[in-house]
Amino acid sequence: MSEFTIYHNPRCSKSRNTLALLQENGIEPEVVLYLETCPNEKEIAGLLDKLGITPSQLVRRGEEAYKACGLSADSSDADILAAMARHPKLIERPIVVSGQRAVLGRPPENVLELIN
Repeated sequence: MSEFTIYHNPRCSKSRNTLALLQENGIEPEVVLYLETCPNEKEIAGLLDKLGITPSQLVRRGEEAYKACGLSADSSDADILAAMARHPKLIERPIVVSGQRAVLGRPPENVLELIN
């Protein structure tokens, strides 16, 4: 089992580039296709803790589901977290985890913080 995990969407260029950067550095991460294996609220909350950010900083506001869920800038963290669990497309990608730390691969070079 790898000490790195990537929450990956293969259709996303940033996600593909982040995975490639890990592999170029000799890391074969566990790949979680989060759109197929949807993380629950507890798992997302754990990722947020490792990232050190709030749900509003991880949500993709441009997705149709954002408005369909009735989310806005005034939405509570609990509402955003619940929406991300129901609609994983709302989760910003990719997320790379190593131990108790995580980074968002935007830009992909952010993962170098976990490697070095």
